[in-house]
Amino acid sequence: MSDLPARLDPPERILMGPGPSNCHPRVLQAMAAPIIGHLDPAFLRIMNEVQGMLRTVMQTTNPLTIPVSATGSAGMEACFVNLVEPGDRCVVGLNGVFGQRMADNVGRCGGEVIPVEAPWGEAIPPSKVRAAVAGGNVKLVAIVHAETSTGVRQPIEEISAIAHEAGALLLVDTVTSLGGHPVKVDEWGVDACYSGTQKCLSVPPGLAPISFSPRAIEALERRKGKVQSWYLDLTMVRKYWGDERTYHHTAPVNMIYALHEGLRLILEEGLEARWARHQRHHDMLVAGLDAMGLSLLPTEEESLWSLNAVRVPEGVDEAGFRRHLLEHYSMEIGGGLGDLKGRVWRVGLMGHSSTERNVQLFLHALREYLG
Repeated sequence: MSDLPARLDPPERILMGPGPSNCHPRVLQAMAAPIIGHLDPAFLRIMNEVQGMLRTVMQTTNPLTIPVSATGSAGMEACFVNLVEPGDRCVVGLNGVFGQRMADNVGRCGGEVIPVEAPWGEAIPPSKVRAAVAGGNVKLVAIVHAETSTGVRQPIEEISAIAHEAGALLLVDTVTSLGGHPVKVDEWGVDACYSGTQKCLSVPPGLAPISFSPRAIEALERRKGKVQSWYLDLTMVRKYWGDERTYHHTAPVNMIYALHEGLRLILEEGLEARWARHQRHHDMLVAGLDAMGLSLLPTEEESLWSLNAVRVPEGVDEAGFRRHLLEHYSMEIGGGLGDLKGRVWRVGLMGHSSTERNVQLFLHALREYLG
């Protein structure tokens, strides 16, 4: 017995990085509820309630609105493998790490990537999307609403109109925006949308909400070949979440409990009140940074409220400050990815972590570190 590791005892952290965010105690309590079978009538009722609340949070009436039993990256892959077949022409917005992942998914599905690029820290101009679809025969336009690597918020509505005028589907990544920013799947004409539970929904990582419009389902049903992933094949998965309740996989029961409680908390707060809270604390952070002569990477008009990419001052040890926060404040923030490595701090104000106390504590620690 002496060779056993010590009992599990992770530290308490203030999670202000790019995800995960802190969970409300009620979400953690929900995870400790008794496990029941994934086809138990009581669990099927919980599944129905989760779907209903997800539709409200995603602002959609799409019947195929479900949490994929895997992380947000699997939600991304589920959208691509179900909608993209070999030879399909896909316009992909590239202005950060997660746009690049979209392009990689298209390539792995055998599709043709038509890149639309913008500098990291800037939104994709709709005019570039219009030029890209002008070549014709485009099946899909894929764009990141909340680019986690740069803190950029991408306006969706004009790009949606351009995609649909070209007869293409619109696929949107809302991993870092759902629950913290307005995400209006139906109003914006989004055909496929994916997210993750660990960001503004403040549920542990492990589920990926997705929603498919009737147009996306029609494209799925017109496929020439099988979906390349058995596990993520929505022609089968939707039968488990639909009226048939056909067994496909063993759902992560306790994670569904957690999502159920997380969605309840969002709806108790109210969507507009929640969005306003995220904007208020973002504004508070920006004002505090401005007082220190610091700024965000994107313009204010294109900045996310939930993920703030703070420019690192010249001569300041970017990684050293993150270590300082962890060691002295038990606070986690993120560093830059890819082209932004060492150049920005990524400060998350997501869900349960988006509080005035957290903003003020971070600003205090930063002032102290900069001297």
